[in-house]
Amino acid sequence: MKIQDITSFLETIAPPALQEGYDNAGLITGSPAWECTGIITTLDATEAVVLEAIEKKCNLIVGHHPIIFSGLKKINGKNYIEKTVIAAIKNDVAIYAIHTNLDNIIQGVNGKIADLLGLKNRKILQPKKGLLKKMITYAPDLHAEAVRAAMFDAGGGQVGNYSECSFNASGKGTFKGGEGTDPFVGTSGTRYTENETKIEVIFPSWLESPILKAMLKTHPYEEVAYDIIPLDNMHQQIGSGLVGDLENALPEDKFLQLLTKIFNLSVVRHTPLMGKNVKKVALCGGAGSFLTGAGIAAGADFYITGDVKYHEFFDADGKMVIADIGHYESEQFTIELLFDILREKFTTFAVLKTGVKTNPVNYFTGPKS
Repeated sequence: MKIQDITSFLETIAPPALQEGYDNAGLITGSPAWECTGIITTLDATEAVVLEAIEKKCNLIVGHHPIIFSGLKKINGKNYIEKTVIAAIKNDVAIYAIHTNLDNIIQGVNGKIADLLGLKNRKILQPKKGLLKKMITYAPDLHAEAVRAAMFDAGGGQVGNYSECSFNASGKGTFKGGEGTDPFVGTSGTRYTENETKIEVIFPSWLESPILKAMLKTHPYEEVAYDIIPLDNMHQQIGSGLVGDLENALPEDKFLQLLTKIFNLSVVRHTPLMGKNVKKVALCGGAGSFLTGAGIAAGADFYITGDVKYHEFFDADGKMVIADIGHYESEQFTIELLFDILREKFTTFAVLKTGVKTNPVNYFTGPKS
């Protein structure tokens, strides 16, 4: 098993095209051609995790946060980033980051949090647009099903929880082959009319190449007519944050108790409680204060996230409760998410969860009386 096999699989789950512009997801150290000896999943790829990987004979670390966000001008061990990179390179340990691309899929980081809370009726809190395209082609009626099926098999026609979605219309196509052509039907030099099916399929932009390749391979014509049109539609399963409903509404204090139990919290920073039951919950793992307005617009009773600044708490404006449970605390189960994804795919391969707690934030709660 090569590292490329593992990273390629992960990129079918969370395509790199979904990462934010500031991000640095992907293979950060190591070679994709290396034989993989084992995998450790982690939230942060620190020097301690690299040393753990060496000890456990794993040469691939799959982490959520990239150890390098911007370019390094020098690598001499002056800070924790450089120390980690040096340790990884010296010991042939590959580090792979799957960050905002994993945040932006509905079954990713936020989906894992929603699983823990038991949320139903889930939706992306702030869907992204500009990620969808439409492919249109025209196939002879007798070959339309084969062409359509090839486009579906390559990933086209997925709309929300529906698959194999297409629009089809019957019409007549005309063509006249020039010198040197070998038309599938008709004769060169003579205009020919064929009963054709117009096939329209929507697809995510990162699948354009495989869908186009599959369509062209299956289509019987020597020259295939097709259009690819960018769409401004929202992609309802790609974007920031998540919102859903609790199975049973809870009083606010009981919901806070539930949070402390699930996420093993010693403290929760939150805005004033509003004296009502909690049913609709919005959430965003990591730093999510930018979604406060989206949470209010979605009608959320509670918004769970981390890294909320003092003035950002005012944005709740008495319309919902903001609960800051901490950056690490909100994303800690990403380690388990990555472990489960990899373990299910690579059943005979060593996949481990890190034993290193990488959270740099500690809490002093005072003496117990």
